[in-house]
Formats: sequence, structure tokens, C-alpha cells
Amino acid sequence: MSVKNCFPCCFRNTNPSPPTNGRIDVEEEVSNVENARLYTYKELKIATEDFSPANKIGEGGFGPVYKGKLKDGTLVAIKVLSAQSTQGLKEFLTEIVAISGVEHEHLVKLNGCCAEGDHRILVYGYLKNNSIAQTLLGSRASSIQFSWKTRTKICIGVARGLAYLHEEVRPHIVHRDIKASNILLDEDLNPKISDFGLAKLFPNNLTHITTRVAGTLGYLAPEYAIRGQLTRKADIYSFGVLLLEIVTGRCITNRFLPGEQQYLLERVWKHYERGELVQLVDHDLEADFDVDEACKYLKIGLLCTQDRPKNRPSMSLVVKMLTGEMDLDDRQISEPGLLTELLGLKSQKDTTSSTVSGGSSNKRYESSSGDTSIMTYAPFSFTSISKRSG
Repeated sequence: MSVKNCFPCCFRNTNPSPPTNGRIDVEEEVSNVENARLYTYKELKIATEDFSPANKIGEGGFGPVYKGKLKDGTLVAIKVLSAQSTQGLKEFLTEIVAISGVEHEHLVKLNGCCAEGDHRILVYGYLKNNSIAQTLLGSRASSIQFSWKTRTKICIGVARGLAYLHEEVRPHIVHRDIKASNILLDEDLNPKISDFGLAKLFPNNLTHITTRVAGTLGYLAPEYAIRGQLTRKADIYSFGVLLLEIVTGRCITNRFLPGEQQYLLERVWKHYERGELVQLVDHDLEADFDVDEACKYLKIGLLCTQDRPKNRPSMSLVVKMLTGEMDLDDRQISEPGLLTELLGLKSQKDTTSSTVSGGSSNKRYESSSGDTSIMTYAPFSFTSISKRSG
């Protein structure tokens, strides 16, 4: 599949005449994107009952998300972005470009958007079971029973969605913010990767892109967090963290636990060294799980989070390991990249957030689970491209 045909605004003249007022003409940009329906602000206002708090189903980094019902009865999730935020505007355009022409069973479906006046709104298909951050890793008030079979289905589905983005779409897409709150569940608990506001199109002739750091700390690959060096291996690291969360049923960080237990990745590595991985499998499963398979999934999580990016497997290989099509040789697993150690950071308290966006004047932190975590950001303010040699 060629993204170029779907995303013409990414491939048009790179030096257009700038608007006289210095602002991006959003309506013109959106009109150049195929496969994206334009909604009026009025119809979305009616669909959400004037954006009633009763219809609010979530809060993203750049604004609230509402449940809405369109005139034809279709249920939708309506993501409202701040018109005052430059980053929010960039996210709005990026998300439309990255996902409007891409369809996969494990990616959210973008129905369209509203770019009327100062309004920046994205419209998605509604997924009734919210995110795994809220249902699996949240307060546990959810009525959903996450059996071992359900968890494996979620892990494999997310892996297949990422493999599609990394290896099948052209140019490739690096998501940059794979985390529990961005994995939504449909009525059958099939996972859908959401929130493409930080995504990067990744042409095949590049080894990496050096860019400002943006994402959620805890899920950030160390080489990306420290040097701003982005490759598909950064997403693979994030997926590895997510895999550990799904198997253990706990968040990557938890300040309410004793110090040595607060950071999940470090704890999993220590248990792996001692041959005690089974102790970390979610106790809510009781004895109703495959011990060998659960330990294998934890090992795959460690394989994906290894310190050296080149040692991390591709997502297509991860899918094969998760499904049993390929054996896992755990002798290949080396120590994970731990951002806390690399930066020499100590635990520090802060508000309920941990999302990082690089740039000296732009720091934003937001936790997917309500837990606080170690925070930092790399002050990258440049964007450059490194071409593949040869």
C-alpha cells in the first residue's frame, strides 16, 4: 500500500508560499487529504449534546474525548483539540495524515474531522470498552474479565497492528506513543492502536530520524529519550513495556509500592535473572493460565526492551514468537535499557503525569494510569535526517 496516494499533503511542493498572517491554513491542508470526511461543528455539537460533560469519555494530552451519536445513529468518539496550542494543531494535522488512508483490523478507524474556524476535532469509530489503561491497569472497577486467552489476543493484535505500520505501509509509520492508554478495545475485546498525533512517516531509505523527543516516559526507548534518535526500534521498546504490563496486570511505574518494586521493567529483569518470572504473572489470573506461555511473553517483553536497539526483534518476528510460529531463544536476551540508570536519576514526586515533549519551552507530562513517575526530557530543538549509506 502506498501512503503517497493517500496523503498528498505530505508530498506536495515543500516550499509553498507562506500565508500572509503566518498561520497554517488548516481547512486547506485538510481538504487536500483524501479519505477524510469533513464534519460541521454544528453536527458534532448536536451529536455530543453540546459537548455535555455526561458524554465525556476521556481526556487526551491535547483535549477531551466525547461519545457522540450522529444523525444516522452511528456512535463515534469525538476528540477535541485545543485551537490555541501550536502543538495541538500539529498533532491534528499529523493524525489526519498518518491514519486517514490506512485501514487495519488493529488500528482505530478515523471517520473524519472538523476544521471549521478555530475548531480542531477528530472523529473516530466508537469503541465501547475504552483503553486497557482504564480497564486492565486502572482501578480494577471494570467488569471485564481479562482471562489469559484475552490477554494473548490483545498482545498479538497490537503486535500485528504495529508490524503493519512498520513493515507494510509505505512509507513506514513510527507511532512514537505506544502505551496502555492508546490501546482501545472493541466490544469483542479486540485491540485497536489509537492516537497518531505523534506519528512519523518513515521513508524506507532512512536508517533513523533525529527529532525532538515526544512520548510517555516509562515507554520511551533510552536512545530516543537521550539522543532523539528515532527508529522503529523505539516503538518496539514501547511495545515490550506494554507486553510486561498486560501479563503482570500492573503499570510500568507505581509509587505506592516499596522502592525496589516501583519500576516494573527493572523488577522483571531481576526475576528473569533469578528464574522466577512466573511470580510476576497477574495474581488475578489465579491458576488459570499457561505458565510456560506467560513466562515466554515476559521474556519477549525483555527481548523488545534490550538496551541495544539492534538486538530488539522486528515486529513481524515478535508476532511469530507470540503466536508460536517461531521459538524464542532466551539466551539472546540481554539487560534492558533502563532510562533511570542511564540518566542517573533518583525518584522524585510530581503531579500525575509523565508525557515528554522535547524543546526548552515545551514540557508536558501525562500519565496513562494516574501513577507518577521519574521525569526528564531531552532538549532537542532540531530535526535532521540521516540517510542510509550505500
